[in-house]
Amino acid sequence: MSKKSSFQSMSYREELINSIEPNFIFSKKPLNRFKFNEIKNKNKSLNKIEQINELKKLIDSIQNCNLKKNSKTLILGDGNIDSPIMIIGEAPGAEEEKAGKTFQGETGALLEKMLLAIDIKKKSIYSSYAVNFRPPEDRKPTSQEIKRYSVFLKNHISIINPKIIILMGSTAMESLTGIKNKISSERGSWKEVILNNKTYPLIITFNPSYLIRFPENKKYSWLDLKEIRKKIDELKIII
Repeated sequence: MSKKSSFQSMSYREELINSIEPNFIFSKKPLNRFKFNEIKNKNKSLNKIEQINELKKLIDSIQNCNLKKNSKTLILGDGNIDSPIMIIGEAPGAEEEKAGKTFQGETGALLEKMLLAIDIKKKSIYSSYAVNFRPPEDRKPTSQEIKRYSVFLKNHISIINPKIIILMGSTAMESLTGIKNKISSERGSWKEVILNNKTYPLIITFNPSYLIRFPENKKYSWLDLKEIRKKIDELKIII
């Protein structure tokens, strides 16, 4: 690596380290819009892969984190990095930790079926998590943990730069929007998040792992999936 590239990488990491937790600014036009203080990325010369690798190094350098201490693998994201659709789950589980990839096993199989139901192949989207290490005993991450990792998630989104964001589960919802309500009261309607002065449409829905435990809610997920398909068609997104 050249001295210039090394300096750029260090600058990028320092920028992330010094990022301050964003403050919410609720806009009246339209409702359900969340705006965050700008998280600058001075190193625009880095391509997506380089930026993702730098972000992964930064997350892996976290200190005093029980999630990292009790987990074997950091799982940042996988799939098509140029996809217009980014799915954000809650946190890795045992299957994901073993494979080193997102949405594996029964959860991954269900997600694949859900996407195929609206003519989307799982390999064509990009997926990640709100928290990048498996929580001990697969417990729900605490609000403090969610907040700590939310800075990384927002930078991750800016790197991938999708046209649509799908938040699956309450942890993902809280991480990106700060909402702590029940999923049932927030799912199914489109909202917007503004990161680095760019607006991203997002929708909140149930996590596949939740649907496996509570299959009676699949009917609501189907409604959400139809909304996602409708938005894809409205925006004329090719996927």
